[in-house]
Amino acid sequence: MPMTQAPAAPKAARRRHDREIVALAVPAFGALIAEPLFLMADTAIVGHLGTAQLAGLGVASALLATAVSIFVFLAYATTAAVARRVGAGDLQAAIRQGMDGIWLALLLGAAVIAIVLPTAPGLVELFGASDTAAPYAITYLRISALGIPAMLVVLAATGVLRGLQDTKTPLYVAIAGFVANGALNVGLVYGADLGIAGSAWGTVIAQCGMAAVYLFVVVRGARKHGASLRPDKAGIRASAQAGAPLLVRTLSLRAILMTATAVAARLGDTDVAAHQIILSLWSLLAFALDAIAIAGQAIIGRYLGAGDAQGAREACRRMVEWGIAVGVVLGGLVIVSRTLFLPLFTSDSVVQDTALPALLIVALSQPICGIVFVLDGVLMGAGDGPYLAWAMLLTLAVFAPVALLVPVFGGGLTALWGAMTLMMTMRMLTLWIRSRSGRWIVTGATR
Repeated sequence: MPMTQAPAAPKAARRRHDREIVALAVPAFGALIAEPLFLMADTAIVGHLGTAQLAGLGVASALLATAVSIFVFLAYATTAAVARRVGAGDLQAAIRQGMDGIWLALLLGAAVIAIVLPTAPGLVELFGASDTAAPYAITYLRISALGIPAMLVVLAATGVLRGLQDTKTPLYVAIAGFVANGALNVGLVYGADLGIAGSAWGTVIAQCGMAAVYLFVVVRGARKHGASLRPDKAGIRASAQAGAPLLVRTLSLRAILMTATAVAARLGDTDVAAHQIILSLWSLLAFALDAIAIAGQAIIGRYLGAGDAQGAREACRRMVEWGIAVGVVLGGLVIVSRTLFLPLFTSDSVVQDTALPALLIVALSQPICGIVFVLDGVLMGAGDGPYLAWAMLLTLAVFAPVALLVPVFGGGLTALWGAMTLMMTMRMLTLWIRSRSGRWIVTGATR
């Protein structure tokens, strides 16, 4: 709508963006929280086996999250690239781009398994797990590693569907996967008496089922639009190169989370068990906020692919407003429900008392997190990976020394989560500066 028309244009634009954000973000929320919900279910089930088992799960899940999440570019870069081609009106090229990402996911998954299986004991030791927690961590890590290829395929295929502006299918798959994971975990941990190994096997089976469904949907779409299913070396190489900056960005973020878990582990089993519970909630809240960012990736990519720079600016502004509002609501919910939340994951009163002050810090930082996740998604949708990489490296450089000094000066888990809030504030500043500059706005089917 031309800027010279009625003053109602900004309001009409906001309503249009609101409809787009809600249509994509609400279903995306269900898909995004699949992995945190898997972990929370595992945490709740394993937590009642004992504190040592929960501490072992905390270390192993941090390592697994690192092994998978460093390849999150399979979803994010694919979403942006596919959405740009959708905006340009080339659906065949859009799906072909997605197929290259799926083939890359399979190759990377196989490589990760080959690395994790023989090095599991060393990795657990590196994280500082205690002698009582280490055996449980190794068991969970080795079994769960077998599901990594399926998890990476899910990432890549989800990126294809998001880029096609479809977030409903991932929602349905996530719901089915979560239900299956919960049932399998209960049955294998308690029914089959497999302990922590049963929890790992249940999650692996659920993840493989999700990957199979995604492959069916994407392959059907490829055949419909005449896109080739065969692996293409040049396309796979291009997908890897496009994701390289996001890989650096994600490695830096994972280094931050790994540092936090390592510091917590050195504070003792009680602290790392409490940290695991809080980190599970923090991840769930982050993915809830990231639902808006996922909508941003798809919407921003489509606008830029269609050459609509003004639409991209307006969408960015509106999504930031959404991020702040949702962050306030989530923080309030955490404060209100904190005394009900902790007993779900542990009956150990000492662990609960340790977690409570840090939980309040997490609640108060949610508006900051809302801005961070939304702007992160906007810049990913614009394909602004190099800036995201440098910004995260800078954030890591600030966070690491602060976190490592926590045990040196006798700080506990609350101090550690204070350092985490400092990290999110640093991210907010770097992303806000970039969004204000407008240098992320590059139109066309490719960046």
